[in-house]
Amino acid sequence: MKNNNLIRYIFFFVLLGLVAGGCKKTFLDEFNPANRTTDNFYTTATGYETLVNACYPLLRDISQQRIPTLNGTDMFSANGWTGTLLFPTLTTQSGSPYDAYDISMNSSLGELQSLWDMLYREVNRCNAAVTRAADVTGMVDSVKNTRIGEAKFLRSLSFFWAVQQWGDIPMPLTETTTGSLTVKKTAAKDVYTQIITDLNDAIAKLPVTQKDAGRVTKGAAQFLLARVYLTRGWNFNNSLGGSSADFTSSLALCDELIASGLYPLEANWNNLWPTHDKKVTNAQPSIAAGVATANASKEVIFAVQYANPQYYYGDGNSNPVTGLIGNNMHSQFGHGPSGVAQAGGSTIFYSKLQGDRNYPTWAAYRMFDPTMDSRYEGTFNTVSYATVVQTISLKNNTVSQNLSITYAIGDTTAIILPWNRPLPIAKDRGLNVAGGTKKYAVGHISEIVGYAPLTPSTGVVDNMFWASPMFWKFFQPNVPFQDGWSTLNDPIFRAAELYLMAAEAIVKGATGAKLGTADVYYNRVLDRALGTANAGKNPNRAANPEKGTDPIANVVSYRATPSNITIDMIMDESAREFMGEGQRWYDLKRTQTLISRGTKYNPWMGYGLSGSPAIAAKHYLRPIPQSMIDLTLPKIDQNPGY
Repeated sequence: MKNNNLIRYIFFFVLLGLVAGGCKKTFLDEFNPANRTTDNFYTTATGYETLVNACYPLLRDISQQRIPTLNGTDMFSANGWTGTLLFPTLTTQSGSPYDAYDISMNSSLGELQSLWDMLYREVNRCNAAVTRAADVTGMVDSVKNTRIGEAKFLRSLSFFWAVQQWGDIPMPLTETTTGSLTVKKTAAKDVYTQIITDLNDAIAKLPVTQKDAGRVTKGAAQFLLARVYLTRGWNFNNSLGGSSADFTSSLALCDELIASGLYPLEANWNNLWPTHDKKVTNAQPSIAAGVATANASKEVIFAVQYANPQYYYGDGNSNPVTGLIGNNMHSQFGHGPSGVAQAGGSTIFYSKLQGDRNYPTWAAYRMFDPTMDSRYEGTFNTVSYATVVQTISLKNNTVSQNLSITYAIGDTTAIILPWNRPLPIAKDRGLNVAGGTKKYAVGHISEIVGYAPLTPSTGVVDNMFWASPMFWKFFQPNVPFQDGWSTLNDPIFRAAELYLMAAEAIVKGATGAKLGTADVYYNRVLDRALGTANAGKNPNRAANPEKGTDPIANVVSYRATPSNITIDMIMDESAREFMGEGQRWYDLKRTQTLISRGTKYNPWMGYGLSGSPAIAAKHYLRPIPQSMIDLTLPKIDQNPGY
């Protein structure tokens, strides 16, 4: 009691002191000798530039919200899975909400709340730039119009991502400066109408090129409009106001951008990603050099900036090299060899563990022809090397002796054979397998069951642990132990997608194609991946990529012809070309194949903890975040089924 009274007395006298001294100037007092306010600053040319520039940095945070767009799809699972080789049994693990699509997919999910918040913060910044433009003086009209175009593009992009996730959404078009409990949803079809109106205005205002790298261009606005038309054309649940004419509009924009020559396909697909040596113990490029080729690619139509220019993309966060908020794509995917000298994919050049997140599904590996398609080795690292001197001890039920193996730096520690290679015989296995002669683990992709393989004969987990090939498309050497220190820009619009969008539009009935039938567009992307030596050849994927033990003979070509090309085939090629780039959920939602492809190729979605798929039609829309509902009065409606 005495202590409580003492606290009260202290608080009273502190408060009294503050009141008594209130007339004296302190460091807390505001002092504005220039009489500058937000309102009058943004009316100047310098102020308005600052306002528009502030619309860009949030794209980094938005682009790194990958869980809602990667997991719960045909190509990625959040937790991995366990089970037998042919028929996964998933009762031993609790699934991610984004894979299970059960009651855990609800309005309290933090990732969805974060994405909603980020998108609407971005919308408000853009609204400020659009609505304040009329008051700006002292700025050249052409420059001001360009900046308005940038703001309208960025607002459209935010609305487009939001309307795909949630359907009917709030659509504020003016700057919000005061709090309000009254929020109304706008019908999805009206959101699409507004997006199209804004993008057409942006196209009219934006230049073909910009002096500052990373700013929005006319081509970026045309690309986004093509994707919007393509999406509206599918007219999800007859709610988007779309028609077949939208497919023709999308195709026309794709053809125009292809014909412009401004965005040529890279001759080598690997040029799109950081340059590095697969044997990571070798001398590696610096952080800057490792991404220079990728960041300079002309194939990239629009990218979220993490490298340059520093002066307009923010004031920094943690990165000791650039002072910028870095990209974390390199740390978002699992997983690498474990239990060997290169534990969990950790290297002396790249110390971020490839953790338990965003696992490729079985099907992801079997969609490729590992022999012909350069994207297989470019996407998955199938050979691992020791990066430290290390001795490991082996104990396994299949071998009646204990073994000790010492690895030197640079020694091979694990090899994972692709699906189209035969299972290795005993002598070609690691020493811990009866009859094995190799000093390193040798496995086959068909043996992958969760974190480690099963030995073919006994079903015992191989003690020379290895796991599925590490997803290393975004791997960047010399990046310190931080999620966000990579300087690789995030290419969200690439020219390759122009060809696949055009193919999709033609399959859906678009007319007026400039290059020919849908297969012509599709094969342009494919042949780039095959390279000169294999151009025109027929690459083969597993005929049933969802099965863990496909016989080698059971294959199907993925070269397109006028008679075989389908939406499903285009989705396969899109998976190979853009795997991990953060758009997959949107692609499946647009083409209405989320359920069919997800339950077929993702064991979590296809089996579920209940023994049958839980995903339903309602999951084509996400639940409105509960935090948003709680802030409104009257409360806005939750999406059906949640």
